[in-house]
Amino acid sequence: MPDWVVWLLVAVALAVGEIFTLGFFLGPVALAAGLAALAALAGFGTEVQVGTLAVASLASLLLVRPIARRHVHTPPRLRTGTAALVGASAVVVDRVDADRGSVRLRGEVWSARAFDADRVLEPGARVEVMEIDGATAVVAD
Repeated sequence: MPDWVVWLLVAVALAVGEIFTLGFFLGPVALAAGLAALAALAGFGTEVQVGTLAVASLASLLLVRPIARRHVHTPPRLRTGTAALVGASAVVVDRVDADRGSVRLRGEVWSARAFDADRVLEPGARVEVMEIDGATAVVAD
């Protein structure tokens, strides 16, 4: 079996492993194995292929992994739209139950319903937005 095929199989195995672990360790090494496959395809010897794997692994772990981790761990303050409202505090304006009600959320009055269908929230109560369902804030105290 040609060296480039072996490197390609290693790259695929590492990529599949990354899908199951999501630690961002195997993915960058899979990229490096892909580069080693290209080196083998170009006709370089085993030493160059292994060197390519080592250098590319180190480089991709130092460069790609931090970028990927930043994208996965996006802080809540960067959320926009209705996703930014989840976790926000609101004040009940009209009685909120499982079906209807309204809350003042960031200066606007929103239709609302209780997160817990058995709870009734009276006007003036401070609540937390658990989720946004269409144009309705689902809230809990």
